[in-house]
Amino acid sequence: MKRSIFFIITVISMATIHAQGLVDGLRYSQENTTGTARFNAMSGAFGALGGDLSAIGINPAGSAVFLRSEASISASVTDKDNEALYFNTFTKSLDSDVSLNQVGGVFVFENNNENSPWKKFTLGVNYNNTQNFDDELFIAGNGNTSISNFFLEQAQGVPLSLLQLQGTETIADLYTFLGENQGVAAQNAFLGYQGFIFDPVDPNNSNNTQYTSNVAPGSFNQEYTLISDGYSGKYTLNLATQYTDDFYFGINLNSHLIDYQQSTFLFERNNNQGSTVNEIGFENNLSVLGSGFSAQVGAIAKVAENLRFGLTYDTPTWFIISEETTQYLETERTVNGQTSTAVVDPRVLNIYVDYELKTPGKLAASAAYIFGKSGLISFNYSYKDFSEITFKPTSDPVFASENANIDNMLKGASTYRLGGEYRFNDVSFRAGYRFEESPYNNKQIMDDLNGFSLGLGYNFGNYYMDFSYARSEQERQQQLYSIGLTDSALVNTINDSFVFTFGLKL
Repeated sequence: MKRSIFFIITVISMATIHAQGLVDGLRYSQENTTGTARFNAMSGAFGALGGDLSAIGINPAGSAVFLRSEASISASVTDKDNEALYFNTFTKSLDSDVSLNQVGGVFVFENNNENSPWKKFTLGVNYNNTQNFDDELFIAGNGNTSISNFFLEQAQGVPLSLLQLQGTETIADLYTFLGENQGVAAQNAFLGYQGFIFDPVDPNNSNNTQYTSNVAPGSFNQEYTLISDGYSGKYTLNLATQYTDDFYFGINLNSHLIDYQQSTFLFERNNNQGSTVNEIGFENNLSVLGSGFSAQVGAIAKVAENLRFGLTYDTPTWFIISEETTQYLETERTVNGQTSTAVVDPRVLNIYVDYELKTPGKLAASAAYIFGKSGLISFNYSYKDFSEITFKPTSDPVFASENANIDNMLKGASTYRLGGEYRFNDVSFRAGYRFEESPYNNKQIMDDLNGFSLGLGYNFGNYYMDFSYARSEQERQQQLYSIGLTDSALVNTINDSFVFTFGLKL
């Protein structure tokens, strides 16, 4: 059995095991530092500054800081470098992507009544790419647990009659029936049985519910590939106003989109004494589409000539999510000296009932000091309680279990951002730093994130160009499967992002 065969299949259909859980909720709850080049160059420390289209997403009052109408568009090139350590074997993988980071505009309406304390009103529309899901992870090593355990554990307790084809029934027919009536675990058990990974203890009893593996204990050479692509994005409608010379207020209405595809493929071989199955190739594909809504309210106050404070509240985001999956299994076995291959390819698209996901809200405070026209320094602090991630309906026993797991494993996490800018004539030099606490109670599962950024900008008068470079690094444990083969690889991920912005002052 050749691994390259499965790469062709992976290209045809992309994705992973269906099971809404903690990892999925966390994936859609986190936001990266994306947007304009200026915003990225200062690591997103814009809560008390405003005057930038991506800053509107941090504090909606920021659009009222604009002195004139403005529009901008930003593109990014990102490199994601994954270094994995699995049973003392080191592997490295890299994924690069070009994407639209941001596009939007803000329109400033001055109040002609000079006696009114309301100085101006602003209307803003903006799109920000909040997460780029493009990734490639390759893990390899000699483990001591077989993927056969994944199938065997889910088969225990399932009657043999549900795993055997009846009459003219096809693989697709029974796979579909099990998905509609028994669930994902029964489908996985069916794949394993049809792939000869395990046998019933009592093969002559259709009510048999106990099974024994055809893969003997020992060492297993394993290669695991995870490929994902897609994005999450936020469309913002912004309204803001300036009151006197010292106060700015704003509100955002946000529409969120999720487009995510993931494919995992595990290839395992063994030559253990007693094994009749020596090679297993297992592919899982997942496709996710989601839409959601959130709102933000914010304010900025000038408390001194050069000092500003900002405060923002983000509501939770309410998503409706749709998921589809496909699976494929191929095994090679040797019985009585004869080698044969079993292919279990249902060619069935599992379409699941839409579910709801509530991601946590966020509270942020910020401060900025302006050094006249020569530069500034800005600081942001935000807090988000990831234990409040909730799958709905909560009456569903699977969701109730996952929600309890989230509550036990995740916690509130703080994010710190520091940015600065120095202006020399029409040239701006920028830099930033960010630190994000791990959302896990156990930091060995996912460590804190550290990142820094640099940037340049040039003001041509009625238009400007900005460039930024940002780098972040985070370490985590990547568990291969939630059942059976639960071994983890230590993965260190480095993100490099280059952003270019063209802006026009109207």
